[in-house]
Amino acid sequence: MSAASEDEGPPSDLEVIVARLKEALRRRFGAASDIAEVDVATVGGINRTVLFDHVDGAARRRLVLRQETYTTEFSPFLAPEVQWPLLQVCARHGVPVPEPVFALTPEDRLGRGYVVGFVAGETLPKKLLTAPEFAPARAVFTRQAGETLARLHAIDPGEVPMLNDVPDSIDALGAQRAAYEIYGEPHPVLEYAFRWLERHQPPAAPKVFIHGDFRTGNMLVDPNKGLMALLDWECSRLSAPEDELGWYCSRCWRFGFNEREAGGFDTRDAMIAAYEAAGGRRIDREALRWWEIFAHLRWALYNIMQVWGHVKCGRRAPAFALFGRNTAYIEYDLLMTLMGRYA
Repeated sequence: MSAASEDEGPPSDLEVIVARLKEALRRRFGAASDIAEVDVATVGGINRTVLFDHVDGAARRRLVLRQETYTTEFSPFLAPEVQWPLLQVCARHGVPVPEPVFALTPEDRLGRGYVVGFVAGETLPKKLLTAPEFAPARAVFTRQAGETLARLHAIDPGEVPMLNDVPDSIDALGAQRAAYEIYGEPHPVLEYAFRWLERHQPPAAPKVFIHGDFRTGNMLVDPNKGLMALLDWECSRLSAPEDELGWYCSRCWRFGFNEREAGGFDTRDAMIAAYEAAGGRRIDREALRWWEIFAHLRWALYNIMQVWGHVKCGRRAPAFALFGRNTAYIEYDLLMTLMGRYA
């Protein structure tokens, strides 16, 4: 089922969204379908997340609508119609994702996106990393993360041909350079990082299907069961396993727990050991360092993208404006990592 075309953008008024969503449900599941308990979880950097109950007589099911909200021609993110089959492939292989229910079509008049099953869990990094009730989850999370990524990376890339032509799949560093040139902002630190990365590229290795944004905050975690589902597949690509782990272990996603390089949950060594024990490919430590430095560059560019959208594309909000200030912090971390002062 294809996702909606770009002819009509996503509505922003919640009453309109609910009315059109009700129509979409009735077309698929029958005239008795209704909606209850609507909640807007986020209007995030690139998506709106709307939670609701699908009511059909006595039956009730919690579902989640994901609507694309960042729609500029220069967006580096996968369109929902590309993400949708990725979710289906992952579900078939037992990678923990919300159950795919249906993709939006132009007839739905909801923009581009899809509906998935609701998964209970927490995403807030501070709670995951510090709250006493999440101690049981923290005790098992690294093992679960290693198993999940090993299972994901074992999927035959031939099952996700839609990723072959993604710029990041073809040339990850070149894709970042192209984005940097579009934004037209001079950043000497990033220029230096580009030069360093170009001169120290690791040897080419077979590419695997990666999530591309595996980090604390992009997964749902149950206090006792641990990892329940991976979210936000708009950065997926074909790349080295070190790319996935480098992003997760970069300083960007430790949330102050810098001695626990793996997302603030555990050490880098523990994460690598869990990944390899679960059948993941042997991790090249030198390549991993390169990808961690690359991760800082990518995250800086994502921040520039958000403030660029605020200034140039009408996506005006204080949160987007603050990404401009955040870029400087990332550049500092990037320099310290390049100098070897940050591990």
